[in-house]
Amino acid sequence: MAVKQTAGRDALGEFAPKFAELNDEVLFGQVWSREDKLSLRDRSLVTVVALMAQGLTDSSFRYHLTAAKNNGITRTEIAEILTHAAFYVGWPKAWAAFRMAKEVWAKESAEDAKAKHQSEMVFPIGASNDGFAQYFSGKSYLAPLSTAQVGIYNVTFEPGCRNNWHIHHAAKGGGQILVCVAGRGYYQEWGKAPLELHPGDVVNIPPEVKHWHGAAPDCWFSHLAVEVPGEGTSNEWCEPMPDETYKELR
Repeated sequence: MAVKQTAGRDALGEFAPKFAELNDEVLFGQVWSREDKLSLRDRSLVTVVALMAQGLTDSSFRYHLTAAKNNGITRTEIAEILTHAAFYVGWPKAWAAFRMAKEVWAKESAEDAKAKHQSEMVFPIGASNDGFAQYFSGKSYLAPLSTAQVGIYNVTFEPGCRNNWHIHHAAKGGGQILVCVAGRGYYQEWGKAPLELHPGDVVNIPPEVKHWHGAAPDCWFSHLAVEVPGEGTSNEWCEPMPDETYKELR
């Protein structure tokens, strides 16, 4: 399959049309497309090392690092490739290459962690919890599972994410139940020690109790939030869990 490239035409199409043509049609359209001779993955490996050897860590190097990732070179493999090449092309060049590679593969690492967390539970992670973002430190996700009879929501916290201290008010009944489904997190009531939570743990939260809950600092966490029916129910959001206190958790 031919590799489609327009960078030459986009950048130099008017100024140097022949160079643009050779870049897009010959280099990428013909040389890079010869997968029967060398795979795209292997061509990316060769190109990255060649550019690193010249000390070129500009936009073209970033492009080829991104292409290498898209062509199947993993975060672990690129680290080993650059480490191996460092002994032949020079240590300072390796440092420069690592700085850019770390940025290119950082997003993949986060996406992999999210995908792994999703694979550990049957409930969807859901969409970004933007409607309640002001009451959370860090990023959370929300997946409504039931909005009739009893409200049930799968709430997912990225590592380090937790909600503010809050209170579920009710004139009668009310409160909330947390059913932990994946990852590791914490729950704490005002004036009490935090409880570490794991899949299968259930937390009964009575009304009028000030509390917070969320992920451990280094782990994704999901729980089902079950709304207990009641009369005159409302939520009061309070102050955030302080970073210095939260960071004491492990």
